Amino acid sequence: MLGDLFQPMHLLVIGIIIFLLFGAKRLPELGKGLGEGLKGFKEGIKGVTDPAPPATTQHAVTPPPAPPQDNQKQP
Repeated sequence: MLGDLFQPMHLLVIGIIIFLLFGAKRLPELGKGLGEGLKGFKEGIKGVTDPAPPATTQHAVTPPPAPPQDNQKQP
C-alpha cells in the first residue's frame, strides 16, 4: 500500500502543491535549510558512533623571561 504512494505522478503532484504553497523565491531557502539540517544531523551521528578522541597531553608551561636588570652601579 505505501509503495503506491511514491509513484512518479504522485510525487509530481506533491511537488506542484509545495511550489504553489511556498513560491519560487522561498524554495531555494527551504532547500538550503534542509541541506544544512541534514549535514548537522550526519555530523551529530558521526560524533556518536566515532570513538572518543585521544586525550590531549599537557605541555609544560615555560615562565616568561625575566625583565632586564640594570647591572650598572649608580653613584
